[in-house]
Amino acid sequence: MTAWAWGVSRVIDALEITTGHNINLQRLGVTGCSRNGKGAFIAGAFEQRIALTIAQESGSGGAGCWRVSDDMLTAGINTQTASEIVQENVWFSPNFNAFSSPTLVRTLPFDHHMLAALVAPRGLLVIENPDNDWLGPESTWGCQKTGTKIYQALGVADSMGVSQVGGHNHCAFPTSQQADLNAFVNKFLKGQATNTSIVRTDQPNNVGFVDATYIDWTVPTL
Repeated sequence: MTAWAWGVSRVIDALEITTGHNINLQRLGVTGCSRNGKGAFIAGAFEQRIALTIAQESGSGGAGCWRVSDDMLTAGINTQTASEIVQENVWFSPNFNAFSSPTLVRTLPFDHHMLAALVAPRGLLVIENPDNDWLGPESTWGCQKTGTKIYQALGVADSMGVSQVGGHNHCAFPTSQQADLNAFVNKFLKGQATNTSIVRTDQPNNVGFVDATYIDWTVPTL
């Protein structure tokens, strides 16, 4: 996936040395769904020239946190985990394989809420679907809701949003999330004043995520 981010950077390089395209290079966005949602998230994390990242239904390897996904699988929910994903695809460095077991993945000093930190303080909208267990609804919601705390620490809480709404197929964007999408596009790509304080799920009980189980720190002021 880092190669995908490299490719996005080369496209932006080409735009910077090309005239006549009528593209505002200060208002660039990147988006994708499923594995392309992972790619969009990685591109936004490593390419500082992207003003808005929209990661849709990226699941494990994207919006989900490995620790939470493993706990979901232990609870009997068929969710993609680190140990499964390294057998299926070559999205990560082979160096990650040694840490993919349920025991060792917990020893990593990071998880994917820190992917949001790499995008900060630029615009980030995480779009998720709670109807697909493989995506890890509790994991993606809890992980990225935790990611919003990093934006809070930086004083730009409304630059990151999380919108988790079900009732549709994988990657079939529902009209119920259109207003959330419009708010972020209009603010970060069109320069309009919109309300982007959006952190919501249509699932009860915080989608099962218990903050105290995973978060042993308070939000600082950075």
